[in-house]
Amino acid sequence: MSQASHTNRIQKGILAIDPQMYNFIENEVLPKVDVDSDSYWSGFEKIVKEFTPRNKALLATRAELQAKIDQWHLDHPAKNGKIDYPTYKQFLQDIGYLLPEGDDFKVTTENVDDEIARIAGPQLVVPVLNARYALNATNARWGSLYDALYGTDVISEDDGQEITRSYNTTRGEAVVAYAKNFLDENFALASGSYNDVTGFSVVDGQLEVAQGDNRTQLQDTSKFDGYKGKASSPTAILLENNNLHLEIQIDPNSPVGKADPAGIKDLLMEAALSAIQDCEDSVAAVDAEEKVEAYRNWFGLMNGDLEETFEKNGKVLTRTQNPDRKYTSPDGGTLILPGRALLLIRNVGHLMQHPSILVDLGDGQEEIFEGIMDGLVTPLLTINDIKGNNKLSNSRKGSMYIVKPKMHGPDEVKFTNELFAASEDNLNLPRNSIKMGIMDEERRMTVNLKEAIRQAKERVIFINTGFLDRTGDEMHTSMNAGPFVRKSRMKLQAWQPAYEQWNVDIGLETGLQGHAQIGKGMWARPDNMKDMLETKIAHPQAGANTSWVPSPIGATLHSMHYHAVNVHEVQDSLKSRERANIDDILTIPLVLDTNWTEEEIQQELENNAQGILGYVVRWVNQGVGCSKVPNIDNVGLMEDRATLRISSQHITNWLHHDIVSEQQVMDAMRRMAKVVDEQNAGDEDYMPMATDFDNSYAFKAACDLIFKGRTQPNGYTEPLLHKARRDLKASI
Repeated sequence: MSQASHTNRIQKGILAIDPQMYNFIENEVLPKVDVDSDSYWSGFEKIVKEFTPRNKALLATRAELQAKIDQWHLDHPAKNGKIDYPTYKQFLQDIGYLLPEGDDFKVTTENVDDEIARIAGPQLVVPVLNARYALNATNARWGSLYDALYGTDVISEDDGQEITRSYNTTRGEAVVAYAKNFLDENFALASGSYNDVTGFSVVDGQLEVAQGDNRTQLQDTSKFDGYKGKASSPTAILLENNNLHLEIQIDPNSPVGKADPAGIKDLLMEAALSAIQDCEDSVAAVDAEEKVEAYRNWFGLMNGDLEETFEKNGKVLTRTQNPDRKYTSPDGGTLILPGRALLLIRNVGHLMQHPSILVDLGDGQEEIFEGIMDGLVTPLLTINDIKGNNKLSNSRKGSMYIVKPKMHGPDEVKFTNELFAASEDNLNLPRNSIKMGIMDEERRMTVNLKEAIRQAKERVIFINTGFLDRTGDEMHTSMNAGPFVRKSRMKLQAWQPAYEQWNVDIGLETGLQGHAQIGKGMWARPDNMKDMLETKIAHPQAGANTSWVPSPIGATLHSMHYHAVNVHEVQDSLKSRERANIDDILTIPLVLDTNWTEEEIQQELENNAQGILGYVVRWVNQGVGCSKVPNIDNVGLMEDRATLRISSQHITNWLHHDIVSEQQVMDAMRRMAKVVDEQNAGDEDYMPMATDFDNSYAFKAACDLIFKGRTQPNGYTEPLLHKARRDLKASI
């Protein structure tokens, strides 16, 4: 890891702090959160002294275990794509990779907001480095179902229903029909359909529904939660199902409402209950300037004053955080619902170091471990919210929610738990104010998940499967075992469904229900919402009380699944099933027969190469850590470092096992660089690769991810990406 210059750095004991980072914390943050500067920095220094050697020891353990696994596979080569699994499993136990399981226990996490503990619904993940996106995700708590249906492929463009420049009445009618069918299925009337409704009123605290001269009510009257406007002619009706709300908006004078017999203009869905503001996989923050921008945006969110001004369709707009929503309850009182998603922040994992602060423990200066820095700075930025000092609050329980990625088993969770405790003490916060979300995205985390949760049983509020990172680690861990199946076949291998079930099984067994989220991964095709609606219902059906979506529109549409599925009941039904088989989880996805055609090999190679280049060129050249990248077939896919990890490790594996040659890979990379350049031709900020391969930082980084893939720690992409972007910025 390169060491940043210490010119003009501010010295605080062993810490040499970049002026941009120091001035932000010292002048913008500490006065606003009423924390003493000397106390904060002295505590910061003490924690860094204690935890840096421990962090290094954990990384050394990762490397030692990987070296032993690499050698085992060389000593026990697979035969016809199969290995001796009983011997392999015993070996993993002997080296401390697979740990013994302790007694049963239940988590005791307290002061958890309902969006995590009680209500099932969609979760957004968004780069906190982009203020506009961060605000969009925060405000995605409520979304227009009519807009989400009208603007996506959920509604067919056949039979005159195409999306046109001006409003298409035929398409609008299809949207209304779809939405009213949804109401009929989830908020059924005692008689008739919502298609027959001509008006609403509230009489003696009950919702009365007019159908011409007839009157009816909800089949389940408890689903009526409140209204806006006058009881005799409300402007909104608030309904609730499975703890999730929906607002029927009424305005007979609006363009849509005037065509509706009841004046309904829209259904406003409670959608993104929570949102992860990401400092990790979707972010490129390689220096103090970029890191401060990420921290500043989170600080603004936690104080309720973040705003972003931008131009859209020729108009200058300023976006701020939405206020809470007020209704009249059935008994005539006031009901207030949150107007914003509950925000979590994803810190960086244990591996990366960052030039914002240099540390000298006696052997010369080195960059601070970024995860330690995040663990000390992000709680500082959150103090006002933890203490309830803001008009626009995030947590109403006095908690802060940190998602911690890429941990490898219980010892690393213990380290994080103790780091959070030290951070709380440094800020005089009550113990366990900082909650922990555990990403189950590394193989050693999966197989030791119960013991990992035990280490954070008073903090854990989240476990989540991450298929792409998990696959990347699967491949890197077993790189020497043999060639892997094609990427499209990976989800069909024995380990994958067992891994997904195991996560739910262990979560329920350790008592996460009522305390924490059990989450599932991202829908990566934001333009294919019809497919998402048809398939992503499998996540709540599997017992997940949250699942990731790529956009506010995706959250609005995915929310329908949580009306259709009562996740609490599903979880209750799953508690008695037999656990997933750990032997299946340990089954390596090796191909039994490598007799692919040259065309099949080339197709796989080019598909991976194009995806790598399409992501890396934006990351390195433009600092874009997450974006919709067109694949080789020009289908837009949401890409972040997790997708990059699997694609690069897959080519590395095939190269290592002579499925492809170095020349084949390089030829494919050059061809695909030209394709990616053409796909980005309309971007005026784009820096082409194919015009000068030798001097393209992005192209060289993409190649390094493959050719140096075996030597990268756990197959992570961050070290090479960070170096390339820093080198590029230094050259400008």
